[in-house]
Amino acid sequence: MKLGEILAGVTITQPLADAAREVTGIAYDSRKAAPGSAFFAIRGESVDGNNFVSDAIKRGASAVISELPRPATENSADVIWVQVPEARKALAIASSNFFDHPTAALKLIAITGTAGKTTTSFLVDSILKSAGMTTGLFGTIVYRTPRSEIHATNTTPESFEMQRFFAELRDAGGVAGVMEVSSHALSMDRIWGCHFEVAVFTNLTSDHLDYHKNVDDYFAAKRRLFEGTGAGAPGTAVLNSDDARSAGLRGLAKRTLTFGLGEGAEVSTRKFELAFEGLHFTVDTPDGRIDVRSGLVGRINVYNILAAIAAAQAMGIPRSAIEKGIAALSAVPGRFERIDCGQPFLVIVDYAHTDDSLRKLLVTARELHPEGRIITLFGNGGDRDRTKRPAMGETAARASDLVILTVDNPRSEDPLRTINDSVVGVQRTRTPYRVEPDRERAIAMAYSEARPGDIVLLVGKGHETYQVMKEGPVYFNEREVARRLLLERGYGKGRT
Repeated sequence: MKLGEILAGVTITQPLADAAREVTGIAYDSRKAAPGSAFFAIRGESVDGNNFVSDAIKRGASAVISELPRPATENSADVIWVQVPEARKALAIASSNFFDHPTAALKLIAITGTAGKTTTSFLVDSILKSAGMTTGLFGTIVYRTPRSEIHATNTTPESFEMQRFFAELRDAGGVAGVMEVSSHALSMDRIWGCHFEVAVFTNLTSDHLDYHKNVDDYFAAKRRLFEGTGAGAPGTAVLNSDDARSAGLRGLAKRTLTFGLGEGAEVSTRKFELAFEGLHFTVDTPDGRIDVRSGLVGRINVYNILAAIAAAQAMGIPRSAIEKGIAALSAVPGRFERIDCGQPFLVIVDYAHTDDSLRKLLVTARELHPEGRIITLFGNGGDRDRTKRPAMGETAARASDLVILTVDNPRSEDPLRTINDSVVGVQRTRTPYRVEPDRERAIAMAYSEARPGDIVLLVGKGHETYQVMKEGPVYFNEREVARRLLLERGYGKGRT
């Protein structure tokens, strides 16, 4: 493909020197640069790609796209230097060009918000499949097309990978893509140039304040999805009418459809029963009533189901397919996932990692099981927002009967520091607590404390299969560990 074709639509500061230059591929990691490739020097959170231009050139890159002018020290005659005002947008546009604009053949549904993105995306995907559509699913857990399934590394991939997945979906006969869109991805223009048929806003609470200046800045990043990411505003904005932040998103998309439990929501329910067996309730919608039967549990999943129904109706999916799709999704990995080996107490694994999501998890546990004690085990990520740690500790303590503090991806930070920050919040209450930095030992401790009828909540890891330590990632699958420790205690014998 010619360089001029790859950079079509990209704003550049000077006329392109050799638009006819053949380019073999695109790279934004110098280690992946190959002979004849175009290297995009991207400024990251901790690494600046401009520092690796020479490495990319040594590996054969024949063009460099950067926000910086060509340095005097770089004088390779056969390397074209292209200066652009915004390298990330340039990468997104070029990636779409390189894969021949795959999103033009797809209907895209985006879900953003602090909590509920993953479950809502799984629900929407299940509904679309029930309607006979070939789909792709991209989010916190997995990047899935009809041809491949890859464990996710980021909620929203970098633009080049995203366009590659879209192309794979298109080429496999796919017609729709469902994706979680993070505030980081929106700030970094990873989905620039993508038009969304539907954009869903689940809710907004404090999160990622290690990256964003404050909650308003965090919301402003989310708002970019509804303003349009370089390809026009979404066809329909699906908004949580019970969240005050939704008011700031009205009027941006061509159409707005609301969901919620309060008065005025267009997709709503007034009565539902909560049980460990699942949910059964009726939903009023602009297209008539929908009967919901779901294996998902808890009040938060009522919201997720309402959001998915609204998104599906915005796509024109018939009620029968909506009902079938919701019923077909029995669970989402690491989201209120029950670990059952026949033990006399409940064990739940959940990904909750913000103060608000932890609060909702605890409310769900108490509503479902009002008689038993709640033992909550959690940690906080290292090298991330410290301000939420005391709040997490206090939230856990006020709604639990025992709190066990441990680690959760400590990264380069001292694990005891991440724990002690949470201890501050726990100590604002009289709830007893334990400290055990080794997460596996902490789980064993929780089991030792559990009595018949109790609930043990293992919070924070969810679907993840690793712990990020100072030395790097190590394998740790909480669901496997939780089950193994139960079996080691003698539960599950004779079960198949």
